[in-house]
Amino acid sequence: MERIAWDQYFMAQSHLLALRSTCTRLMVGATIVRDKRIIAGGYNGSVSGDVHCIDEGCYVIDGHCVRTVHAEANALLQCAKFGVPTDGADVYVTHFPCLQCTKQLIQSGIKNLFYAEDYKNHPYAVQLFEEAGVQTQKVPLVDAVVDTKFEEKTAFIHALMEKLDASNLTPDETETIKADAERLFFNEERKQ
Repeated sequence: MERIAWDQYFMAQSHLLALRSTCTRLMVGATIVRDKRIIAGGYNGSVSGDVHCIDEGCYVIDGHCVRTVHAEANALLQCAKFGVPTDGADVYVTHFPCLQCTKQLIQSGIKNLFYAEDYKNHPYAVQLFEEAGVQTQKVPLVDAVVDTKFEEKTAFIHALMEKLDASNLTPDETETIKADAERLFFNEERKQ
């Protein structure tokens, strides 16, 4: 088995952090890295000791949940709390940062932003990153690199598809099953 690439390793960490999110609208994770070492991580959730969106719903004002601290901010605050410098560090985020997080990342000295998914990419945020010299790169997480049984699953699905071809199903039924298998197990990101 091939070793996981650094970008995929850190992005996988961000996706894992997102699973701790208490926001019901969008689960986001962020990992701050310097010299190929994780220095902090964060996910979006309520202020320590306050109620969580998963328990009482989001507190939305002007289309934004004001109850949550964003993942990027939580990771930066973790660095501040424990005296870990962020100047020159990289950040891996599951979603493109909002405008406020963009400003915080720039002010904290982050030099490279890697994000897995576009999410309401604000044109001013894109402009600010460019003007500040922060390099941005979309790095989708390839699920297969974190699935230790991917090769075994691939062989199983291929064998199953061959059996489908030999079955008494209608061509439409067979194509529907194959399309679902393709979508679930062999999406475009995995083919890269």
